[in-house]
Amino acid sequence: MKSLNKLKKKNEEGKFICVGLDTDIDKIPGHLMTLNKPVVEFNKQIIESTSDFAAGYKLNFAFYEKDGKQGLENLSETIELIPKDAIIIADAKRGDIGNTSQMYAKAIFDHFDFDAVTINPYMGKDSVEPFISFSEKLIFILALTSNKGADDFEKLQLNDGSFLFQRVIAKVKDWNQYNNCGLVFGATKIEELKENINLIADLPLLIPGVGAQGGSFDDILRVLSSANRINYVVNISRGIIYNSSSNNFAISAQNEIKKYNNIAKSILGY
Repeated sequence: MKSLNKLKKKNEEGKFICVGLDTDIDKIPGHLMTLNKPVVEFNKQIIESTSDFAAGYKLNFAFYEKDGKQGLENLSETIELIPKDAIIIADAKRGDIGNTSQMYAKAIFDHFDFDAVTINPYMGKDSVEPFISFSEKLIFILALTSNKGADDFEKLQLNDGSFLFQRVIAKVKDWNQYNNCGLVFGATKIEELKENINLIADLPLLIPGVGAQGGSFDDILRVLSSANRINYVVNISRGIIYNSSSNNFAISAQNEIKKYNNIAKSILGY
């Protein structure tokens, strides 16, 4: 199934939450530490408890790569646990010269078989093209991120009065020959989202920053609903997977994602 179709189908079912599996072994419940692969077991229980309610899952490579060979095994085994109808996003923020990006793209899409990836566009079109050429996959390109440092570069004002992140959005639309390009747009930038909703048009969105970073799920839904927008996922990591450190952590995660789905239902009418 084409990745964009997966996203659309989940949205049509009223599912907009992407569960971020940014699994930190120092934060998972202590009773799992006696197991051979505590990270995989933690992810397994989170996936099993949330898969009926989630649009997809985002795996941040840093949390796996730090453990070397074992971490990459944990990554691979976690991917296998995710139902195939969910969109699986590689949060890798790749972007390098063309031939290097080509190898990154092959690793993420051919080897790990992710549905989507996050990309840093600041080396230009040739650094992004190898990913876009995988026309069945979704490419989420950083536009305006949730962190405070976004102001350092992303919000630089250009000679024509526009901001750098707006130039990125315009370029992404130019690059979107296969209709597989989307944007990363931080939930903490709600005013900028309102102001640029027409510029964004129908590009799919990956929206991080709800929960621990201070973004509002309700506000995001209202802005996108007012523009009759679908085709987006709102990523929540710590707010779901670390909702409890008890033996019932998976049930707590399920209850939390259900709360978000009920909010979506009340606002969007699903």
